[in-house]
Amino acid sequence: MSILVEALRQELIRNSDETTKKSGERFFKEPVATHGLKLAVVERLGKLYFEKIPDKSKSNIFALCEELWKSGFIEESFVACNWSYYVRKEYVPSDFTIFENWINSYVSNWASCDTFCNHTVGSAIDMYPEKTDVLKKWAGSGNRWMRRASAVSLIIPAREGRFLKEIFEISDILLSDKEDMVQKGYGWMLKAASKPFQKEVFDYVVRNKAVMPRGALRYAIEKMPKELKVIAMSK
Repeated sequence: MSILVEALRQELIRNSDETTKKSGERFFKEPVATHGLKLAVVERLGKLYFEKIPDKSKSNIFALCEELWKSGFIEESFVACNWSYYVRKEYVPSDFTIFENWINSYVSNWASCDTFCNHTVGSAIDMYPEKTDVLKKWAGSGNRWMRRASAVSLIIPAREGRFLKEIFEISDILLSDKEDMVQKGYGWMLKAASKPFQKEVFDYVVRNKAVMPRGALRYAIEKMPKELKVIAMSK
């Protein structure tokens, strides 16, 4: 184990708080391993220890991220998400294999999934748009967090008016998913896309509302005018 990762871990433990730990656990349906720190403290300590890393090559940073992911603690996963994002200028297409492995092996809650995918995976997709095919593959995974990842990786590009075709293709794959976290994930993606493409997303929702789970539908139309919401929610 890296001496630096162990030092960071001990620092996280020293700054932990039982009240924060109990409060944080209430945000999740599934059991979550947490040291008990507020996000701002985690981010501050993560940045502090990143600056202490002598070798900031991508390969070394990714190796340290792997150690953090393996711990199972949500705060350490957040640090891993941030550190992998800090070296985004060095991403290459083959990194998607690493990202897929991390999600498949270590992601076990919505917060780690979204933090990693919104930033690290989303940035990589921006650099290599052809890799949206990887997201479509993830959408067919048996792992619910992989399926959620396929959608939330496109949240930021969706807000900026990109990848509408791929957004609808991924939504098609996830359309009737039984998992609540997946429904909310692709509903959030559609909601993000509705800002630049309100008509297109509205038409998509109305066309599919008979089979789209209500949770996903409500997320997708959340930012639309009341009159459109009424139409979308009608039987």
